[in-house]
Amino acid sequence: MHIGVLGATGPAGSGLAARLAASGHEVIIGSRSHERAVEVRDELVGRWPDHALVIEAGDNQAAAGAEVVVIATPWDGASTTAASLVEQLDGKVVICMANALTRMGKEFQPLVPPRGSVAGNVQAALPGSRVAAAMHHIPAKELGDLSHPVESDVLVCSDHASATDVTSELIDSMPDMRALDAGSLALAAPIEAFTAVLLQLNVRYKTRAAVKFTGITR
Repeated sequence: MHIGVLGATGPAGSGLAARLAASGHEVIIGSRSHERAVEVRDELVGRWPDHALVIEAGDNQAAAGAEVVVIATPWDGASTTAASLVEQLDGKVVICMANALTRMGKEFQPLVPPRGSVAGNVQAALPGSRVAAAMHHIPAKELGDLSHPVESDVLVCSDHASATDVTSELIDSMPDMRALDAGSLALAAPIEAFTAVLLQLNVRYKTRAAVKFTGITR
């Protein structure tokens, strides 16, 4: 599958791009700066020469031309970035992995965007796209470390069954990751907010914990 990652020069976006490429997908990493995208692409390919990563570099507009597009920008720029690419993203599956969080003193705390979630704002900005919320709870450093798989369940929310299916297929293609259909896009709000709790646990216990659910067989 050909996947574009918008805002892929940050830790989460670049980590996901590397993980997807290592799983056999063709990836184009996007950024507001094409030059910065080239730098990150070269860093990833140079760091993992044994994985033969197929990664292109471009600006966000180029990345939006891919078959499936992931928004990995900072949360406060996600809907603005989406709106600027509304024509290129029309009819496509768009995966939003952004979390609205802030740090207050020693704790991470969730913020509540106007529509309840970042993914909800992105769907409002892209009425002709099929938006899914996913991959909020995977530590960015784990995603980008191709020396071992990431063991995690990944909750997927969307108002479009086809978006859930495509997103789940991508997640399941990455070793030891399991996609779970968590319902409509309205449920992205508590999922995004829970990321603050997970980050706090990782800081307190100096680890990179992910989420696994018991009692579910699929």
